[in-house]
Amino acid sequence: MYILVSLVILLIFLLALNQFSHLTITNALKVSQISGLGKTTVGFLLLAFSTSLPEFSVAVMSGFTNEAGISIGNVIGSNIVNICLIIGLATLLVALKRRKPINMIPSMAKEELKTLYFGLFIASLVPLSLVYLVYASWLIGLILIVIFILYAYQLSKIRIPLGEANSVSDQMRRKLRLYVAFTLIGVSGVVASSYFIVESAVTIAEFFGVPKTLIGATIIAFGTSLPEFSTSIKAFLSGHPTLALGNIIGSGFMNITLILGVTLVAPALTASPLMINMVIYSDLVIFSLIANLFLWYFLTLGRLGWREGAILLFIYTLFLATTFGAIHIRPSP
Repeated sequence: MYILVSLVILLIFLLALNQFSHLTITNALKVSQISGLGKTTVGFLLLAFSTSLPEFSVAVMSGFTNEAGISIGNVIGSNIVNICLIIGLATLLVALKRRKPINMIPSMAKEELKTLYFGLFIASLVPLSLVYLVYASWLIGLILIVIFILYAYQLSKIRIPLGEANSVSDQMRRKLRLYVAFTLIGVSGVVASSYFIVESAVTIAEFFGVPKTLIGATIIAFGTSLPEFSTSIKAFLSGHPTLALGNIIGSGFMNITLILGVTLVAPALTASPLMINMVIYSDLVIFSLIANLFLWYFLTLGRLGWREGAILLFIYTLFLATTFGAIHIRPSP
């Protein structure tokens, strides 16, 4: 009986996830149009911050319970999931939907491309630097938080001249706060739906005897990226790839700056500061760097079709294989 209830909950919140994703994307587009912020910037700030709430909550809880290692693995792993799995799957789904070759990278304003490139640069440089430094402390965490605040402030001042912005009426401008509120409500619904989907999926997996280690590495790891997955896939399929790319790359930037920063600073607030050995995350950092570099290359070429999506999915497959020990990318000691 309990398993049936879990199945019903899973189905209900899968449907709710779709509806809340639609609400989020629709209102985020209106915020972009009225505010003059580019779709990339709205995705980078508004959507990315909201959809990163699961990672943020994990960071806070693990930081204050001296389990920071869980959060660090989560934020780096989420970056791999966001780029390889979400973008890779989205390109293939769009290709199947359109049934003809399509480039999902439209012409973007110079400032929007700068935003994406900077997000990828920080998401690549910080983990690599931390592995080089070997240990990460609360001071590094504080620096990362400051980087996030300064760049978020800079982005909030940039306005992209859009053709449709000229036709925005005063009445629509007065509704900007309403559209922002609806966007946040939509994202809250996405996050809440994702939580219940993960909980019911874990219950079902345990019922069928799936090991807890496997559940943690698959369902829970994917579950924290489910809000990005849902909103970004919806944005891609709705023909708004710039919004999706801003969301995905912005989420990676936020994970590596704000969320990783909170993870490192939180233990210091409990009078038990930690020094995290970053070398144990070398494999995750390598795959995160590979994912970022490939996406950077695709953006530079201005091309993102089913072939590029297949490459990203292949990288994610290799990542899973190394995670479960099927492939070793470093020689055993």
